Order: sequence, then structure tokens, then C-alpha cells
Amino acid sequence: MDARDGETSGILGGALRRLVSRSPLSPRAAESYRLLLRPADLTPGVAARGEALIAGTFDLGGQAVDAAHVGDGSGPPWRHGEAGDYWLGELHGFAWLRDLRAVGDGQAAERARTLVLDWLRQHRTIEQAAAPAWGSESLGRRLSAWLAHSDFMLESAGDEFIRRFHQALELQARHLARIARNADDGLAQLLVCKGLIESGLCLPDGERRLSQGHKMLETVLSQQLLGDGGHVERNPSTHLAAIWHLTALRATLEEAEQPVPPALAEGIARLAPVLRMFRHGDGKLALFNGAVEEEEGLIDLALSRAGASGGSAMLDAPDTGFRRIEGRHAILIADTGAPAAAGRRAHAGTTSIEISAGRERLVVNCGDWRGGDAGWREALRATAAHSTLVVDDTNTASLGSGGGIADGPTTINVERHDQDGATWIDASHDGYLDTLGLVHKRRLYAGAEGADVRGEDTLEQVRRRRRQGRHFALRFHLHPDVRCAMTEDRRAILLRLPSGAVWQMRAAGASVSIDESVYAGDGANRRRTSQVALTGPIEDTTTVKWAFKLLPKGN
Repeated sequence: MDARDGETSGILGGALRRLVSRSPLSPRAAESYRLLLRPADLTPGVAARGEALIAGTFDLGGQAVDAAHVGDGSGPPWRHGEAGDYWLGELHGFAWLRDLRAVGDGQAAERARTLVLDWLRQHRTIEQAAAPAWGSESLGRRLSAWLAHSDFMLESAGDEFIRRFHQALELQARHLARIARNADDGLAQLLVCKGLIESGLCLPDGERRLSQGHKMLETVLSQQLLGDGGHVERNPSTHLAAIWHLTALRATLEEAEQPVPPALAEGIARLAPVLRMFRHGDGKLALFNGAVEEEEGLIDLALSRAGASGGSAMLDAPDTGFRRIEGRHAILIADTGAPAAAGRRAHAGTTSIEISAGRERLVVNCGDWRGGDAGWREALRATAAHSTLVVDDTNTASLGSGGGIADGPTTINVERHDQDGATWIDASHDGYLDTLGLVHKRRLYAGAEGADVRGEDTLEQVRRRRRQGRHFALRFHLHPDVRCAMTEDRRAILLRLPSGAVWQMRAAGASVSIDESVYAGDGANRRRTSQVALTGPIEDTTTVKWAFKLLPKGN
């Protein structure tokens, strides 16, 4: 901590102590506290989660924690580190207030007030005012949540709560303005902008924060929205979240009769087509770079809020680094970009693919782990957890301990060719060049109907290194609902989907086996599944061919 951080912490600590020590206001004085506006929260709450919160269970990000079983069981688990940073961020962000609001009764409102007051009591000293509670991202999210659901909590509140709540809002808004520039790259910066603008509109004397938020938003949007409309984190879940937050901010500005910045309106319009690109036949998201499937209904609603409920999926996003092939029988989505430099959930999955058939997933990546086990989180970020080629079980990019990428592929070449309904995609990357002297090339093909999906993976030894690559493993992780078996002649693998559809996979140039795998499509639960592994030794030039074919009904 430098001197400036120490000074800021001192100011914050003193303000927090004063906040919880003052006497309650009289009813007349309490009336003087009011918000100038209530910002929009467009994401619907879930009453079942709200009822669980009333009972003491915090179901956040798919991970449920019973407060009675944490610590001494005397209060909310504000410091329950075993659940992981993602869960803690959700807890301190307070977006779950929408779930209590969805319950809609007095008991839910009283529970919301109790939790807010407990949070204030538990974070009133310098030591208690620590990350994740007081980081800029948490501040931005919490301000937006408290403001959006203020009417729900204040309607039948007493003087003490009204006074503490309003003063806490003002304290947090001022602190956010001081530390806004320290926000992590990526979505965190958008959340800070949103918190600044909304608190500037809703709280007295907010003109400076409003101006600060608008200036920061213009800069952040220019940095985070790539030329094709993709978000810089290259994470479909983050992309979806960006749409939700930006559309809510637009609605708030419109409610306040404030002009909507052109960059904000244009940003929302550009994000929507790329979001469709990330969707499989089941309507949910592909699992690239830390994404989870998300709920189909929420994705549809986000597109509707963005004013983009119609339209087709984008097929090529060269700046974001994704390609899509869509046929009547199958959808293939390929990651053809370098790992993201922004965000804290980047994966080493360059050239990985996912395939869905109709509304059923066939080939997947293993997903993301949002729980407290750091070992699983790193394992699912590794190249081997993706449906692509791995050399000597070595990642194509160095995974940073903070969730970013230390270094990775720098040269990625991609070409797409479409002819008579059929599509070829050629991609290559140099993620193994410096360490092993290898370049990986991948050719993908899908026929006009999507019933014939093929690929060719090539490793070329272009530099001699002291340590050369020795063995490769080409992995195709399967969705847990897929049942797979080797044919009697061991020349093919049959993949049966829940609908009864059967796909046949064949390969040449490698040994074929069916191995164990894991699937974490929701980020919170690991499901056992299988993978098809094509393995072998590496020569000066190594080529493996593979194909998936939909068999006629009755096979």
C-alpha cells in the first residue's frame, strides 16, 4: 500500500465508523433523504433463490452456501473464501436483491434490509473494508443494485435504516469516484462506469460523478468493443453481461431524460449479432474462455432488451477471433483467435471447436470452474480441457495466476472459403513455436447440410529446439448426454444423442481411444463424461484426419 492508498483507506475507515455510530433520524428528518431517480435493473429475479436467501442459503453463480454451516453460523458468509472469488464477488455485488424482490412480500424486504445493515456492520473498519468488498468492481455493482432496488427496501423501512442506507450510498459513490481508474481491464471497467453514472443521476451533488462516468464510458467502449462488435475478453458470458449492463444503463438515461451517448447506443447494436454467434442449437452459449452455458430465456431477453430479437447469427468475427459454420443438421463454432489480454478468466484454447446437432451438444470444451478449488479452475483453463490439439500435455499459452495469460500465440492466420453451401476454415497458430519449434494448422470443413463435418490437423516442425515436441493428443470432449462406443472392428466410434440421432466418427493418422473427461457447463458442477482422443508420435510433419457423419435413421 502506498501513501495515497493509506490516506484513502484512512478516510474510508473513519467515514464507515461514523456511519454506524450516529443516532437515528427523526421521521421528519428521514423524509429529507430521497433518491432523484431509481435506475433500471432489467434482469428478472428468481423467487426460488429469494426464498432460499430468506432461509439463509446464498445460491450465487450456481453454488449454494448455507450460512448456518459457515464460520460460527451467526450471520451472512461475507468472508467465505472457500466458495471462491467468483461467488464472493456475486455476494458483495448484491445483484441477488432482485431475487428477494421477486418474492415480493414484507419478509423479503425485511431480509434485504437486515443483510444490508449486517454488511455495513461487518465492513466499518479499515481491516474490514478489504477486497472483494471495496474493490472498484464490487463498488460499481453494489451501487447499481442498491439504487435499483432502493424502493423495495425503503418502502416500509424505519428511520435508522433510511439514514444508514442513504449515507452508505453517498460514501460508496464518493469512494468509487476516487478509485475508478484502478478498475481491472475488461467488464470491471464497464461496471465502474455504470456505478458512476447511476450514482451521479440518483444522488444529490452527483454532477461530477456523472461527468466522470460519461468520459470514462466513452474511453472504455472504444477500448473494449472490437471492430466486429465482440467484447475484448472473448468470453461469451462476459459478452452477454456487457449487453445486460449497457442496456440497463441506456434505460436509466432514458428514464432520466438524459441523452444516450452515441457510443453506448452503437455499442449495444454491435454486441447483439456476435452474441448470436456464440449460441448453440439449444439456445445457450458455447464454452470458450471462461463462459458458461447461461439460461436460454435470459439470452433471448437480453437480445430483446437490446432491440435485436430478430436477425441471424454472425458467421465471422475476425477481430474477436471466432468463426461459425451453420447447417441444417449441425453448428460448428471455432475459436480462431489469441487468448484475451483483458479479464481474469482467459483460457488456452486457441483453435478449439464445439459442435451441436439440432438442439443437442455433441463436441464441447470442458467449461469453466467458478468454485473455490483453484486446481480445478486452472485445469479447465488448460489446452487439454479444450477440443483441439495438445503437444506433450503443454498449454499453447502460459496461464497467469491472476486469471490472465502471461504469453501465448502471437501469429494466427485464418481463411474462410464458402462454395455451394459448403465451408472450409483454415487456421494456424504459433503457440508451440518458441518452446517446441512447432506450428499447428487446423482445417475445418462442413458440408452444405451440416451432416458431414471433417477436419485435418497438422503439426509442422519449423524450428529445431533443444526440447522438441514428442507426442500429440487431439481431443474431442463430448457432452455428458452423448453415449459413445467403439465399433467392433475398432475403425469408428458411434456417438448416440438423447434424441436417438447417431453420428459416426472416423480418424486416420493416429491411435484412437475413448477416455474419461469432465464437463462444467454451469461453472459450479462437474459432470463425468467421455472424450475421443487421437494420439501418436510427432514427426517432422504430422497430419491427422478426422470426420463426423450423421448416420441415416435406424442405425
